[in-house]
Amino acid sequence: MQESYSTTAAQATPPTPRAYTSEEKRHRVFAIMAASSGNLVEWFDFYVYAFAALYFAPSFFPKSDPTAQLLNTAGVFAAGFLMRPIGGWLFGRIGDRLGRKTSLLISVTMMCAGSLVIAALPTYAQIGAWAPFLLLLCRLFQGLSVGGEYGTTATYMSEVALRGQRGFFSSFQYVTLIGGQLLAVLVIVILEAWLSEAELKAWGWRIPFVCGAIAAVVALLLRRTLHETQTEAAKSTAEAGTISGLLRHHKAAFLTVLGYTAGGSLIFYTFSTYMQKYLVNTVHLPIKTASYVMTFALLVFMCVQPLFGMLSDRIGRRTNMMLFGGLGAFFTVPILTALKHVEGPLPAFLLITAGMLIVSFYTSVSGIVKAEMFPPEVRALGVGLAYAIANAIFGGSAEYVALGLKTLGHENAFFWYVTAMMVLAFFVSMRLPKQAAYLHHDH
Repeated sequence: MQESYSTTAAQATPPTPRAYTSEEKRHRVFAIMAASSGNLVEWFDFYVYAFAALYFAPSFFPKSDPTAQLLNTAGVFAAGFLMRPIGGWLFGRIGDRLGRKTSLLISVTMMCAGSLVIAALPTYAQIGAWAPFLLLLCRLFQGLSVGGEYGTTATYMSEVALRGQRGFFSSFQYVTLIGGQLLAVLVIVILEAWLSEAELKAWGWRIPFVCGAIAAVVALLLRRTLHETQTEAAKSTAEAGTISGLLRHHKAAFLTVLGYTAGGSLIFYTFSTYMQKYLVNTVHLPIKTASYVMTFALLVFMCVQPLFGMLSDRIGRRTNMMLFGGLGAFFTVPILTALKHVEGPLPAFLLITAGMLIVSFYTSVSGIVKAEMFPPEVRALGVGLAYAIANAIFGGSAEYVALGLKTLGHENAFFWYVTAMMVLAFFVSMRLPKQAAYLHHDH
């Protein structure tokens, strides 16, 4: 097998349109929905930690300084990301050798277990240093799960999507990923309306984790109905799901995915998860106001994903990605600097939404642009491992780096750090072929 990224991909011709029967369309759309439901639950469980951190931080890290508490919870959040490369490798191998469905079932089961344990964890006051240690273990377990979730879900949804509309259908991975974040925020907002801040800090923060565990059971049942897209021929090849096979024949594609995912992950977590803490800790908006701002911003972010996915079907993934890198490089510093000086929720919402629209050029095609770069025998591994490594290093550390620079008095340096990664994403995106070599044939 030859290195196919730089030559074959560039010369590939567009796929020939084909007609789908109504029944086949229904089956494929249902498969997208079933896979997406599990993805939503996985990311709800993972992100509810970030949004509930403002309330449970004192229970596990009893220091008087709020920034120090948030820094500790951000450190545990980042530690969960360190397991993602292992999860990307493990579940990528399972997905390529045993099937996408098997990998998807295992990952959502693990996330369910992690949420249940966090919901029941005793506090620092009850068991001392064991409390943050056990919290860390749970996050590592969940990080392993979600590390495998992304790659397999992106692969499955790309393979089952209708030809000619793969950008549109694959965008629903981030619709549900952002939907998971949005539901996490909504649950917090509802709890804030019903419980006092003292009650939320005492025990109310546990409720979202219980909800996530219950929802995971429903997602598990839905995923059991999925049909397998990985062929027996692809499963049985000697290099299926192996790192050696991936790097020997697809190293250029792997490094390209690493490059643009680094910037994509960093700016995504900057505008989607860190912003709530930024609004409270730097802009000094009330906690509830910050939650409302993020709720509406994430709602807009979620709704525009299919539109940007449809756009990619017309202008190409490469153009989408170059717009992402270029706009991100020019506007990150102005947006974050202006946000630092806002005095109300409306301008904060508008600025965050503007940033999220730029990020949408990436998130809407994130799964499909990766999946189109690898053949089926190493697709889940190539997508999952490359994403997980870059995501762990740059996405998982986003909050920690931002808060750390703030404590040192150099918060603005974080803005330039994100900008530099956007410049990298732009130049790496220029290496993408105008027409991908893979996924021209239906499964």
